Amino acid sequence: MGLTHIRLPKNFNLDERLERYADAIETHAPALAGRWAQDCWPLGVCRADGGAAYSAVHLDLGCGKGSFIAQCAAKQPDVLYIGMDVEPICIAYAAQRAIEDGLRNMVLVPRGADALPKLFAAGELAGITLNFPTPYPKRHHARRRLVNVDHLLGFRQLLAPGGTITLRTDSQPLWEYAKAQFEAAGYELLWVSADTRAEHPEFPETEYERRLTDKGARVYGICASPGPEPDEARIQAGRDAEQSLMCYLPDDLFSLDYVPLGMEAAVENFRNRERKGKTRIPETDG
Repeated sequence: MGLTHIRLPKNFNLDERLERYADAIETHAPALAGRWAQDCWPLGVCRADGGAAYSAVHLDLGCGKGSFIAQCAAKQPDVLYIGMDVEPICIAYAAQRAIEDGLRNMVLVPRGADALPKLFAAGELAGITLNFPTPYPKRHHARRRLVNVDHLLGFRQLLAPGGTITLRTDSQPLWEYAKAQFEAAGYELLWVSADTRAEHPEFPETEYERRLTDKGARVYGICASPGPEPDEARIQAGRDAEQSLMCYLPDDLFSLDYVPLGMEAAVENFRNRERKGKTRIPETDG
């Protein structure tokens, strides 16, 4: 979850929280690669169909405080939901929710996206969710975006046949950018939405999402599945595409009812230039 600012309660002890809810945190995740569905299934429990493993494994990459993944896990107890985040505070809160809600099919992993090839086997994931990832608006930070073509190429290796990646974001520029990046990485776009709350209400609404929509945000989304492997020319087209999210802003900046998080300063700078009769200039890497 991008640009999260969590207010900590008074006397919050991170180490104590991580220890208290350690049963929901997997610190030896590489050892489970290829065996998540089997090894995380509760001992002594049988599925209704007699199976002894989760029917699917879903990853919430950048899970934040775990509200979204917890709601998903509660709805589908036969599916293993793995939440990953690099922020220890987020892991602590998410693990607390898993334990207190009794969600045995929710596991937290304190790692980032770069660790994925070590954590999962090829074809192990039925789905990857990217909820409000950090947009990194500047051109020279583009490779950090989880919807950059190179990240997407890596994700497709981990997805099972028919597996999906779902992006939800308050950033219209990131959404516009992502559509071309998905196509460059050889994905088929299953749906593209400019208002996922209205068009896809099946997604649990989180406190973070409500805070954004209360500020006037619209939630944009993309759901995609790997198609045929893309050729090098197609991949390079994604890398050569405009990488500055500033260039995906609408022409009329004064018509914006909501400015995506992380782009406020740039939008105000462009608006000031227009007030002075100057043309908008592309962002530089300086």
